[in-house]
Amino acid sequence: MTQDFQKIIQEDRENRKRTNWKGTMLEYLEVVRANPDTAKLAHKRLYDMLVSAGVTDINLDENPRLKRIYKGDRLKIFNYFVDEFYGMEKTINQIVRYFHSASLKGEESRQVLYLVGPVGSGKSSLVERLKRGLESLPPFYSIDNCPMHEEPLHLIPRHLRKEFSKMLDVEIEGDLCPVCRYRLKEEFQGRWEEFPVRTHEFSVRGKRGAGVVPPVDPNNQDTSVLIGSEDISKLDLYSEGDPRVLDLSGALNVGNRGMVEFIEVFKNETEYLHAMITATQEKSIPAPGRHGMIYVDTCIVAHSNEAEWKKFKSDHTNEAILDRIVTVKVPYNLRLTEEVKIYKKIIRNSQFTADIAPHTIELASMFAILTRLEPTNKCDLMTKLKLYNGEEVVEKGKTKKIDVIELKEEAKNEGMTGISTRFIMKALDNALSDNVEYNCIHPISVRESLVHMVKESDFPEDVRKRYLEFLQDTLHKEYLEILEKEITKAFVYSYQDQAEALFQNYLDHAESYVTKKKLKDRNTGEELEPDEAFMKSIEEQIAIIGTAADGFRQEVIAFLWSIGRRGEKISYESYEPLKEAIEKKLMASVRDVSRIITKARTRDQDQGKKYDLMVEQLIRNGYPASCVDVILKYAANNLWKD
Repeated sequence: MTQDFQKIIQEDRENRKRTNWKGTMLEYLEVVRANPDTAKLAHKRLYDMLVSAGVTDINLDENPRLKRIYKGDRLKIFNYFVDEFYGMEKTINQIVRYFHSASLKGEESRQVLYLVGPVGSGKSSLVERLKRGLESLPPFYSIDNCPMHEEPLHLIPRHLRKEFSKMLDVEIEGDLCPVCRYRLKEEFQGRWEEFPVRTHEFSVRGKRGAGVVPPVDPNNQDTSVLIGSEDISKLDLYSEGDPRVLDLSGALNVGNRGMVEFIEVFKNETEYLHAMITATQEKSIPAPGRHGMIYVDTCIVAHSNEAEWKKFKSDHTNEAILDRIVTVKVPYNLRLTEEVKIYKKIIRNSQFTADIAPHTIELASMFAILTRLEPTNKCDLMTKLKLYNGEEVVEKGKTKKIDVIELKEEAKNEGMTGISTRFIMKALDNALSDNVEYNCIHPISVRESLVHMVKESDFPEDVRKRYLEFLQDTLHKEYLEILEKEITKAFVYSYQDQAEALFQNYLDHAESYVTKKKLKDRNTGEELEPDEAFMKSIEEQIAIIGTAADGFRQEVIAFLWSIGRRGEKISYESYEPLKEAIEKKLMASVRDVSRIITKARTRDQDQGKKYDLMVEQLIRNGYPASCVDVILKYAANNLWKD
């Protein structure tokens, strides 16, 4: 075992030796000539990093759900973010677009990337992902012992740059920092080609290529946090104008060649932000004391919540700074499937070992999204939630024709308020702590936990009332619908097979009816008339009655024919209205028996056997054995009331 450890250590040491490079400026010129990308600027480095993992263009025509959500948009998935961020496609596309434009040295290369959004929406996580990405990049070349880790090409004298640019196929920009300028003159007597060059790894902790600026106390805003200072201990040895007294350890110094993060940027006084603006607009920052300006090549990413952004934006004296900011909104996620993934990721990365009943995370996610949605006169909020998730919402046998893009257009600030992911995770933790004995959480316990937290939290009264209505009414009804289907599926052991058989049977009769041809029985081969009574028994489940039946049958056949023509598999789930009708038909056929079995205080032998089989099926369907009884008691108390 010790040998295995030693092998890993030795291999790592060898790899580091291979990537560590030391040489002279003359040798570095050959490195750049062989690979001009070696000398790329910070924005280009970050953009290449973001696209290096691959970019996937989603064909919306092949994905009806995404087409309903993103109709008219070109959707790209950047693999660099795909495993950690969910429901943020638009935000991520805007971030990558900024880096792309900046990498081409457009105007955005001289502007701050600013992320604004509510607490817990993912702003800090996005920036952390960028910093982690930097640390995973290959080492970069810099002047040896330069406090700014600057690009070695700065050593080339200005009168030679045009010629060297042609030879190297690289545009050379930037000037030496005061420290390296002094060394070039005093140590090397101007022989710049002999200046030592080496590689460095990006490191947040090592303060190489990644700087961080936390919010600073307004009463003590020391600019040394940004641009460094003069080392007082050296003023006894050197004059104030001597570069050797400089301590260039500010965030904008150490962030040279990479990026600088400004946390809660607008908590700082306006005057404190001018260095940030000159760093982007002029690509230079003031040196401490009397040392002029220093060139910086860095990407500045700032973030704060929306309240601070609105306050800052409302002050017209901040126009100069506002004009140099590229704003990207980071709202809360509004897609149910993606919200579920967020909590599953958090749980996966934690030590959460409790059993989780089906639909628990889904119900909590529904609550989170409902609090983030803005009301509309086009539909209720639960319908809006489902439409935003790309689902087809069926009402009275018809798919609701509501344009998702129009819903989003009329609520442009949607997702900037509401419940955060942290609030939901606390509710899951609280539900578990109340059920330590069984080590299990389920929709009922989590809903109760959320109700308790909403009542205890410091929300305005109207907001608290609205949130409680979501939990105690909207989600209560929604979960009962889900639960009814789950119990029916468990009770009808061959649910899928029976649903498929009903579907195929209906399809045969509907096709015969629409084409006005006799139906050939699959088993006996005899020719039959389409069974009107059978079709009506299914159609009436979704309120298709009378003359509406003709149109519905034609729609079903036309839709399924188009699917078949594209070579897609046809099943009872293919056409949403018919799927709902078949499921309701099956539920109606077993409802009375299910009701008796779940509500009966004492069961006869036959009922007991059926109940036990139903419980076994629920467990096979993913329900923890420790909470099946609780869920079935909840169903008995709320479903199929007399």
